[in-house]
Amino acid sequence: MTDSASSAAVAAAATIPAAPSKSAAAWGLDVLVWGGIAVLLIYSIGDVDLGNLSLLVTNAENTRNFAADLLRPDFTNWRQFVGQMWLTIQIALWGTFLAVFLAVPLGLAAARNIAPVWVVTPIRWIMNLLRSIPDLVMALLFIVAVGLGPLAGVLAITLNTAGVLAKLFSEAVESIDKGPVEGVRATGASGLHEIVWGVIPQVAPLWTSFALYRFESNSRSATVLGLIGAGGIGQVLFDSMNAFDFSAVSAIVIIVVVAVTLIDMLSQAMRKRLL
Repeated sequence: MTDSASSAAVAAAATIPAAPSKSAAAWGLDVLVWGGIAVLLIYSIGDVDLGNLSLLVTNAENTRNFAADLLRPDFTNWRQFVGQMWLTIQIALWGTFLAVFLAVPLGLAAARNIAPVWVVTPIRWIMNLLRSIPDLVMALLFIVAVGLGPLAGVLAITLNTAGVLAKLFSEAVESIDKGPVEGVRATGASGLHEIVWGVIPQVAPLWTSFALYRFESNSRSATVLGLIGAGGIGQVLFDSMNAFDFSAVSAIVIIVVVAVTLIDMLSQAMRKRLL
């Protein structure tokens, strides 16, 4: 019985093809790539101040004092904190809402299967531009234009999110089933009707899922934008940090974490229902 099992195992092993051996050129390329990464890491040790890791030990007393303050959150001004967190959520919501209105036409115009190349190319340039400018930079530009406050945050999130969603929307359109579109076209409908009745019904659930996911991300981004004066809880957090009121900082962070977690849970549940 044992001999039979051993023979079967040997026969099975014999049928397994051997892993293809790498050529000398492939090995050389691997060595070059990994060697280059190793050299870059070693070279950049000084640039990223890894030599100062000892400060974690020498400044341990300051770290303990800071941690002690963080472990004693002060919710005395909780009404203000919650109100500013609610404002942050509104900034993210409006930024996402307005971005969807921009992303829908941009996404349709950037889809290669429904738009001509002379339209697709410049639209994709615009999308790339919107995505490539960080929302912090956009917020600074809008603060100069409209002043400090939530409007700058809304506009910054709108443009950055529009670029991201437009790309996702266009990719969703490019992967649709052509059957429904051809069916609408066979009735003699116009190009607009083909989009409304043949394209939108196929991509609407996925588009909604993308928008909800982006709203989650924007809720966190809006908090950061507040640090530079774009309104919301970030501004209160910045003021508390400047005043070295780390107990208040701890309370604000807790409120932000709870709010973002609830938003993530709600968004995830809604996406599951859609998909």
